[in-house]
Amino acid sequence: MRKRPPVYRETLLGALIPLGAALIVPALIIGLTAEDPSRTLRAFFAGPWANRWFLGNTLDKTALFLCASLGAAIAFRGGCFNLGGEGQIYLGGCAAAAILLQKALPDAAALVLAALAAAAAGGVMGALPGLLRKRTGASELITSFLLAAALLPLGDHVISSVLRGSGGNLLATEQFSPRRVLPRLLPPSALSVSIIFALVLVLLFHFFIRHCALGYRFRVSGAAPELARLGGIDAEKRFIPAMTVSGAAAGLTGFFAVAGTYGMCYQGFSGGLGWNAIAVALIAGGEPPLLLPAAFVFSALEAGSSAAALQAGFSFETAAFIEAAALLLAALPLGRRYLSGRLA
Repeated sequence: MRKRPPVYRETLLGALIPLGAALIVPALIIGLTAEDPSRTLRAFFAGPWANRWFLGNTLDKTALFLCASLGAAIAFRGGCFNLGGEGQIYLGGCAAAAILLQKALPDAAALVLAALAAAAAGGVMGALPGLLRKRTGASELITSFLLAAALLPLGDHVISSVLRGSGGNLLATEQFSPRRVLPRLLPPSALSVSIIFALVLVLLFHFFIRHCALGYRFRVSGAAPELARLGGIDAEKRFIPAMTVSGAAAGLTGFFAVAGTYGMCYQGFSGGLGWNAIAVALIAGGEPPLLLPAAFVFSALEAGSSAAALQAGFSFETAAFIEAAALLLAALPLGRRYLSGRLA
């Protein structure tokens, strides 16, 4: 039987510790602050499983985390750090909505074109920081963040004016035609076939970096660029592809959100999804198989916080603080590891 590589064991252990912290920290905060700790704890831990609606929404959020964190992990593996995921998700969702609202297109073609438009929007936003790093040496951390921050108001403007529906007061588009949304798997929840596509994308990336010669060169370039150069591999060639595909995965997450989760595009729909996805990717150590449990824990953490607020009278402010504290404690150790350049 083939022994698991030591690096993979280290990454697995490094993922289990922060994931455990992400579950323990909320329990401690609830025990110290809730008026009825036992009721609140039951709502927090059992809430995501309480019924089809909660379970389906938890799994749907897992799908969004999974696709978005895959984008972050692709950048990590290529030796880059994509901080523009939030903007790439948002602009990808706007691009998808623009296509889905075109009534002249056949329904199936509109869905396919919307997915491609979302991936293209995110890919272009990711490619530019990669190009700047390769050509000028500019840090993709800064350029990806600044580009996303500059374009987020553009997305707000597009939704509130160009794409805004006329039938309501929300800053949102019209509801998409039922034939132009992704099929639901667990109604009445928002869970759609996006979770299947996200799992397939993760498996494809795992196969690529572990079983393909090109994937091996991609992985070595990101993990040890100096060693890659000694082996005749030009590590700098990976910057643009890594950032482009990373942005495309984030843009595709925007498509899954508007065409699957919400059935419409509204202002601010990304809601910090891109930032949480970075934490998920860091906890998983960039290993595709570990993205799924990390994404599920964080979607359950969010669902549990909402359930505690709704069912046990827990304040929404404290619930948001729990999410932030757990996320920070979970991501900090592996974040230092990645920022120091020691990629596995």
